[in-house]
Amino acid sequence: MTRKRGWERWVASAIAALATAVAEPVPAQTIQQVSPAGLAAILAGPLMPGEGAPEGDVTVIEYLDYNCPVCRRTDVEIEKLLAGDARIRVVYKDWPIFGAASVYAAYCVFAAALQGKYQAAHHALIRSRRKLDSLVAIQEVLREAGIDTDRLETDIERHRREFSATLTRNHAEATALNLKGTPALIIGDRLVAGGLDAAQLRLLVADVRMGESNDPMRKSSHNVRR
Repeated sequence: MTRKRGWERWVASAIAALATAVAEPVPAQTIQQVSPAGLAAILAGPLMPGEGAPEGDVTVIEYLDYNCPVCRRTDVEIEKLLAGDARIRVVYKDWPIFGAASVYAAYCVFAAALQGKYQAAHHALIRSRRKLDSLVAIQEVLREAGIDTDRLETDIERHRREFSATLTRNHAEATALNLKGTPALIIGDRLVAGGLDAAQLRLLVADVRMGESNDPMRKSSHNVRR
């Protein structure tokens, strides 16, 4: 029990450091263009293991929170995109804005990567039908997915500064992109604040591959500061 109280203290500190609040989502129809320098900063290592083709010709980046219901629906649509397109690369950026449990969930996924089980942990949490509002609930979901939760806690304790730095970096990127909530998607260099379905994702992927930039709804470029 003492260990859990310790977790609650430092997770609360991480939340305070992120200084992130949930805001009204930007309409999904608003499309902006991310500058080449911004994309380079966002995709600079280290990154968590992604999905799809490592050398894919179009990269989809998602800023997400495991307690975000729209993120959960968006995951289904991303899987449909991946199932029908072998040239897509997906990169996930954890941006926990729904409280301390969301921060803990992100740390758990980071630690699962050290077990070679990043995707297993990510899928277990984002596809869970449970409310991930406590350490116990998150651990139960991960344990059922075959994750060693005892090792998970040890690795989080050992690497928490590194994990905290990753969340701080993701938050800085989200701030530079003027994001107001999760999910947010970057398809190639197109930024969309909000969820998309598979058909919309495919259209944007095709647009990126064609190199078109004549969308009248696209606004000015964003440059991510590091």
